[in-house]
Amino acid sequence: MLEAANAKLAAAPVLEVTNLSANYGAVSALRGVSLHVRPGEVVALLGANGAGKSTTLRAISGLGRLRTGEIRFLGQRIDGLPSSRIVRLGVAHSPEGRRVFGSLTVAENLRLGAAARADRTGIDDDRDRVYALFPRLAERSRQRASTLSGGEQQMVALGRALMARPQLLLLDEPSLGIAPILVQQIFASLAELKQAGVTMLVVEQNMSAALDLADRAYVLRTGEVSLEGDAHELSLNYEQVAAAYLGANQ
Repeated sequence: MLEAANAKLAAAPVLEVTNLSANYGAVSALRGVSLHVRPGEVVALLGANGAGKSTTLRAISGLGRLRTGEIRFLGQRIDGLPSSRIVRLGVAHSPEGRRVFGSLTVAENLRLGAAARADRTGIDDDRDRVYALFPRLAERSRQRASTLSGGEQQMVALGRALMARPQLLLLDEPSLGIAPILVQQIFASLAELKQAGVTMLVVEQNMSAALDLADRAYVLRTGEVSLEGDAHELSLNYEQVAAAYLGANQ
């Protein structure tokens, strides 16, 4: 266990974000944000509503414009590249609000996740892995996504992202608007992905669940990194994290 942790620390980052600043409309949403994610790590990005978490993920996946800063993926600078190119390089983004294609079946949604791939056997294998990870999706493979529960739609969104076989998985609020029992199931599935070595950057308001899952965490407050560190150590210092999350005066 310790050897695996040390190997992660020694590896070159999969993702490096340096001095990132961005606007959301006329508002300054990010101010000098820097973070990194190493191979096989799960990194949590925490913060209250409006802290800049989703804006950070959108910037990484090419869906938002930067004012300043650099984003490097596997050593290659990707800020300024179109999102379609970033996906092909190996970054998959499961957005807030799930955004599944409601008129399509579960199976069709999953196939869309592999749209940039041509390896039929690999696609079929990955679909089977998604069904093993989320057995409910196997049971509902021919069902339209619009008829699923919120939690089941989140499983579809995660499965669709995994079908791209990403080297970095960006997850935006995987527990948002989902019944508690399904939240437990989704985080259990994310823990399985972690054990399988999937590299993840996870935006999450459920601080306890995120810190239990993650290796490291960053806390954003009003567009700036206010705290970072080992996830387990941060989980033992709730008051420090809450102060960084909400601000010392709240």
